[in-house]
Amino acid sequence: MLERLIELNLCPELITVLIGMIPVFELRAALPVAITVFNLPWYEAFYLSVIGNLLPVPFLLLFFDGVSRIIQKNATGKRFIDWLLRLGNKRSDIVRKYKLAGLVFFVAIPLPGTGAWTGSLVAYILGLKFWPTLIAICIGVICAGIIVTILTLLGWIGAAIAVLALIILAAIGVWKL
Repeated sequence: MLERLIELNLCPELITVLIGMIPVFELRAALPVAITVFNLPWYEAFYLSVIGNLLPVPFLLLFFDGVSRIIQKNATGKRFIDWLLRLGNKRSDIVRKYKLAGLVFFVAIPLPGTGAWTGSLVAYILGLKFWPTLIAICIGVICAGIIVTILTLLGWIGAAIAVLALIILAAIGVWKL
C-alpha cells in the first residue's frame, strides 16, 4: 500500500497524514515511515501522524450509527458490522472498567487493534459522550505518538523493545487462557 501511495508522487507530508488515517496502520505506521523512509524531522512526522490519526475520529464518533445502519441493509454488510461490533466488545473491557481513563490507556498503547479507530468503535458501543470521548482519544493518540516516536528514533534498539513487549503481551494473553 505504501508503494502505491509513493507511486502517486504525493508529497511525503500528505502520505504521512494519509497513512495515519488508515485503520490498523494509523500513526504506528505513519511515524516510522515518515522518519525512516521520508527522512522527515521527528517533530514534523509526529504532528502529521497525529493529525492524520485524529482526522477520522469525529466522523467515526458522530456517524458510525447512521453509516452502520446503511451498510447493514445487505447480508454482507450486516456480517461486517456484526464482526466489528464483536471485535469492539471483545476489546472493551478496560474501557468498561475505567471509562475515559481506560479509553486513554487503550488508545495510547501502540499495539494492533488498539488505536483511534478501535477506541472510537468501543466508545460507540459503550455509548460514551462525544466531547469527553474525543478528548480521551486525542490524549491517547498523543501518548501513542510519543511512544512510537521514541521507539523509532531508537532504531534497532527500539524495534527490539517493541518485539520484546509484543512477546510478553502474547505470553500474558496465552497464560490468561
